[in-house]
Formats: sequence, structure tokens, C-alpha cells
Amino acid sequence: MKRIINQIAILAFILVVNSGIAQEKPITKESFENINLSFSGLEKTKQLYDAAKYNEAAKELLSYYRNRKNIKHPDFNVGDEDRFKGKDVGKANQEKADNALQHKFQPIKGYSYFDYGADIDWNYWPIKDNEMRWQLHRVNWWQPMGIVYRSTGDEKYAKEWIAQFRDWEKKNPLGLSKDNDRYAWRPLEVSDRVQSLPGTFNLFVSSPNFTPAFLMEFLNCYAKQASYIPAHYTKDGNHLLFEAQRILGAGAFFPELKEASEWRKSGIEILNREIKLQVLADGVQWELSPTYHVATIDIFLKAYNSAKMAGVEKEFPSSYSKTIEKMILALINITFPNYNIPMFGDAWLVEKNARLKQFAVWSKAFPENEEIKYFATDGASGKLPSNLSNALSNGGFYTFRNGWNEQSTVMILKASPPGEFHAQPDNGTFELWNNGRNFMPDTGCYIYSGDAEVTKMRNWYRQTKVHNTLTLDNQNMVITKAKEEKWQTGQNLDILTYTNPSYKDLNHQRSVLFINKKYFLIIDKAVGNAVGKLGVHFQLKEDSKPFFDKTNNKVYTTYEDGNNLLIQYLNSDKITLSEEDGKVSYAYGKETPRPAFVFEKNKIDNKTQDFISIVYPYNGSKAPEIIIKPNADHNLEKGIVSLTISIDGKKSDIKTSF
Repeated sequence: MKRIINQIAILAFILVVNSGIAQEKPITKESFENINLSFSGLEKTKQLYDAAKYNEAAKELLSYYRNRKNIKHPDFNVGDEDRFKGKDVGKANQEKADNALQHKFQPIKGYSYFDYGADIDWNYWPIKDNEMRWQLHRVNWWQPMGIVYRSTGDEKYAKEWIAQFRDWEKKNPLGLSKDNDRYAWRPLEVSDRVQSLPGTFNLFVSSPNFTPAFLMEFLNCYAKQASYIPAHYTKDGNHLLFEAQRILGAGAFFPELKEASEWRKSGIEILNREIKLQVLADGVQWELSPTYHVATIDIFLKAYNSAKMAGVEKEFPSSYSKTIEKMILALINITFPNYNIPMFGDAWLVEKNARLKQFAVWSKAFPENEEIKYFATDGASGKLPSNLSNALSNGGFYTFRNGWNEQSTVMILKASPPGEFHAQPDNGTFELWNNGRNFMPDTGCYIYSGDAEVTKMRNWYRQTKVHNTLTLDNQNMVITKAKEEKWQTGQNLDILTYTNPSYKDLNHQRSVLFINKKYFLIIDKAVGNAVGKLGVHFQLKEDSKPFFDKTNNKVYTTYEDGNNLLIQYLNSDKITLSEEDGKVSYAYGKETPRPAFVFEKNKIDNKTQDFISIVYPYNGSKAPEIIIKPNADHNLEKGIVSLTISIDGKKSDIKTSF
């Protein structure tokens, strides 16, 4: 009996797939309503249309697209079949394509594949994460299906893609319901489809299953989606940038569509306006998330390349490309030696090879820039930046650096103005790299939005106390609005001081001293009338296996390779060292437990309380013995630092002010 049921299910699946191919819409005069038949190259199509020979006109239009050579897609083009034929397409592409044949989709990389049914249920929501439903409608498996089709020549991929395209269009019409519009027609998702479909179109257009009737369906559906975007732009942020860049790209790739010139004009106007608003003077994008900073670099550059494709690049002023270049240089200064960037504000890690490819694209756009060339070639050519430590004061990203290679010591700290959606209440947090290891990765984001349970998981990662900074009663910062008070670099001392109005009646002033280009002294002051429990929190890498010396208020890692880190509280007053729950998320939907701890003491009146912590990278299995002694002129109230630090008996004087 079970065998019969399985056979029936398979038969039903085949019927669903075949019905998608068989149900061709008749080609009528209205089929051409979105086509500019006066466009150069469509003369034969227009003649047939004018003679009311609509089937033949559509056939001629398909021939035009199968032979079109003047419009070049950045990745996939008609005529480059040999680039893929018989070639290995990679495990990920093959897996996505083959699973798609069975309607098993993976909307987000962080999750597994889910079965959406023989008759695809586009409303299926296996995990109540909003991104799961939004990104389903980005149909990110369609392009891999096209790549595998190009490699194998197997028509089953073309047949299935055409069936799925028609199925999506049929089941997700605009206005079907408020809920469906929220997910299938959110402008960002529409723009994602508008961007990916041209490449998919080129991958499949030569298939014998790609009929003239399907061409007309495709173009009309595409035109409807592209036209939707300008009327429904997101108010601001990276979503607006994505939408503008992609609508410009639509007008460049399909100039034969009637509204193409309006799409191009709309995208260019918005990008010219927003690049001035969203990019701060130092080149940092205003969402203050390194990952989205990278995304906006690509957005602005893709838009410029689309304008070149359409021959309208002069609509962008010279300042536009100069700003993109400044953004890339800003990124370089917050890049670790392994090409990772800090996970501040919903950022995540990217493989080095992927970042190298991005730098290669950027270097092609700015061939005269030797610094970008250096990072594009992994140091094979070009030159390193002339600076080491660097301040991006507008965006609030500060880098202490003693070198650019794997053996270097690099701390990147965030003390920023108010950010947009992806920014977190985390001013003062930092990541620390030493000798090939990131000892203190930022917490990350884990997940974005969804039902109550998903929101709870996201909010855990947004807590101030799970970042390397100061809290009052373990509450989240109320304000992130850091004011830089001192940034100074020198041969033996780099220093940053900023103040953030973190809580009502409590300012957090943090000073970071990078001493002898080797180790860090962090001085935290809690200033104001507020009372409560103060905590200075630290997060460590998941495999650090720290030793907690609560008697001496110090914590140190125990890596067997000898590359270790000591964090110690140096004040003479009484504090409590406590372990905390820690987690880190290096990729969306993935989390890992990790060690975390806090130095705590009470603030009982309006007197300023301070914490002095040393963050000391060292080589060996034994942590150094460190003692601090304030000198007579030491006065933190007046911003005077005068300390004698003894490290394994070797003394040095630290004198500065802030």
C-alpha cells in the first residue's frame, strides 16, 4: 500500500511539473504592451507586430535575445556556453539545483533544506524567522539551476525552472493578501528578483523549452516587478540603495522595455542623493555595520557599471566614484590580517577568498590605487597603507595596529554616533587580534526578526552586557552617541578617549592606551549621579579555555601554542570577578557558546568610579605578573594618567592626559 501511495505522489509531482510547461498563454497584441518596438534591433519584430502576426513577432523577439551581444551581463551571457559546458559547477550549486527539482529549497544559508511540496506552497513557514519567508521569494536557487543547466545541458533543469517561474507568478500576484504582499512584494525582495533574473534569463534563454510564449510571460512579469519598485521604495538605509541600484540595472539590461529609461533615471537620482546622505565624511556608511558597509560599496559600484552598460555613466559626478574609493580605504583600515572585519552591528565573517574577489573587482574599478591593489593581490603587488593606527572619527571606528601581517597586534574599537537598524547599543566594544588569532570576536547578530521566540533570540545578541564595554545594572545603553575627546598616535603610545552618555545621569568615558605597540591599558570612568552595579564586560573566543584567577582579578587564555591573552583588573579597590553566559554568532542562524566574564562594583553616590584593566597579549604558558602603581601626580578626575607598570619585574612609566 505504501508503495502505491509513493507512486501516486510521484505521478502527481510529474503532472504538476509538466502542467507548468504545457499551459502556454496565447500570444496577443497585449503581450507586447511593455515592449518598446521602436528600439534599435527590433525592426523585424515590429514589422510582424504591425502585421498582427503576434506569434511570429514573439518568435523573432526570442531570436533577438538569443543573439543579442551588445548588452553584457557581469556574470552570465549568451555565447559563453563553453565557459560552463562539462565544467564542475561546485557542490553548493549542484546541491541547490538538484534539491530544487524536488522542491526542496534553502531560503537562508544558515538553515537546512525544507520540502515545499509537489504543489509548491509559497506560504510555508517552517521556522518563524521573517527572513525565512522574505528570502524564499528571492528564489536564490534559480540561478544555480541555470548554471547546472549550462554545465550539463539537461533540459530537466530548464523545464523545472520555467514551471517554477510560472507557479510563483500564478500564486503570488500583487494584492493577493496583505500577508502575501508583505513577504512576496516587499520592495527589497522584488529588487532582488529584478537583479537575479537577467542572469537566469541568459542562462536559460537558449533552451528549446524557452518558448516565444514564455518569453512574453517573462518580460511582462519582469516589467511589472521592476515598475513596482520606484513606486514603493523603502524610506532609507541599505534597502533603498539596493532597490535603486537594481532598478538602474533593470533599465540597463532590458533597455527594450518601455519604462527602462525611467528606471535608469530613478535609480541614478536616488543613488546620487543617498551617497551624500548615507556615507559619512570618513567613508563609513551610516548603518555602522562593517558587513553592510561592504554591501553598499558593491551597490554603488554595480550601479555605476550598470550606467556604463547603458551609456549614461556621466549622470554620476566625479565625486560619486571618489566616495566609493574612500569607502574601500575606510574598510581597509578596519580589516584584520586574515581579511575578516569586526562583527559590529549585525556583521558576520566572510571567507578570505570571497573578500579577495571583492577587492579584485574594486581594484579593477580603481586601477591607480596601490593600496586597493595590494589587498586585491594578497600583497603580491601594490603597497600597504602608510599608516598603522587609524581613526575613522565620523563613523566611530578606531584601529590600533602595530603591523599589517598575520603576526601583528590589532584592536578595532567602536565608539560611534547613533546608527540605523543594524547598529547595536555597544559603544566601547572591540575585537582584538594578535599573532594570527582573534581573541575577542564581537558577539554578532545570530538572527534578525520573527515571532516572539525569534525576537527573544535576536535581543539576546543586542544586549550591551554581551559586548566588551561598561554597563549599569546590566541594562542596555540608552544612547549611543560617542564624542571623541582625544585621538593621538605616537612611537610608543597611541591613545583614544571618548565619552558616551550611556544611561540617564551616567556618562561612560573610556580611554584606551596602546603602549609600546604591544599591549593595552583600558581606563573606564562612570561619571554622574546614577547609582547601581557597574560592570566592565569581556568576551573571549570559544576555544580559549580561560583560567579564572578570582583572587587576583585576572583571566588568561590557555592555548597550547603559547599565543595567549591576559585580562586583569588593576585598581586596588574591591571588585568582583564573575563568569557570565557567552555566545558568538559567526554566521546567520548559527551560534556557539563561549567564555565571558565581568568585573563588577557598586556605585552608591554621585562620585566617579573607575576601572583600570590591562589587556596583554603574551607568548607562553604562564601569564605575566603585572602590578600597577599610581604616581603622585596621577589624577583621573583631572584626566591625568601617571602610572608605573611592572610586568614580570620590569618597570615602565606611563604618562599622558585626556
